[in-house]
Amino acid sequence: MPNKKRASRNVGIRAARSRPVQGAERIAEPGEKHLREQLLWLLRGGDAHRTFDQVIAGVPPAMRGVRPAGQPFTLWHILEHLRLAQWDILEFSRNSQHVSPAWPQGYWPETDSPPSEDAWQASVRAFRADLKSMERLVLDASTDLHARIPWGSGQSILREVLLLADHNAYHLGQMVLLRRWLGIWPEA
Repeated sequence: MPNKKRASRNVGIRAARSRPVQGAERIAEPGEKHLREQLLWLLRGGDAHRTFDQVIAGVPPAMRGVRPAGQPFTLWHILEHLRLAQWDILEFSRNSQHVSPAWPQGYWPETDSPPSEDAWQASVRAFRADLKSMERLVLDASTDLHARIPWGSGQSILREVLLLADHNAYHLGQMVLLRRWLGIWPEA
């Protein structure tokens, strides 16, 4: 999916809780501040969605590359896909020179299992770091959420943030299902 040829995507959004979100107090306009608070809430997860940290907590290393019967993915596949797609969306949003990986092979790992514990942890750290970078972009008062991204084909930062939140929620939900099928989801 080259960055200049992104297909139009329908992105759904559920209204997030309207309690204050840390960091949004720097935005001057009340309506803009509220929008940015809601975007941060959506990116971070919560309410009807599990957070990234909740979903990956306590995954036994031996289960990270196990493919449940009849399923096309492992937890490693989805973690790496989340990381790669989030990185691509972030870089497209802020870097006119960014070139997206080839679709689909550039968005999925080649192996079922992480090559090492370090690889798993590096993927987790990179996901968290890129999410924080997107949050900073949303919080930056100089970021016009509504303006077209000059190097895109009609996208805005708002659209990319919604796309990222929707994509992450979808695949985190897949990870919860995989963990249930593998018998490693802590039922409440």
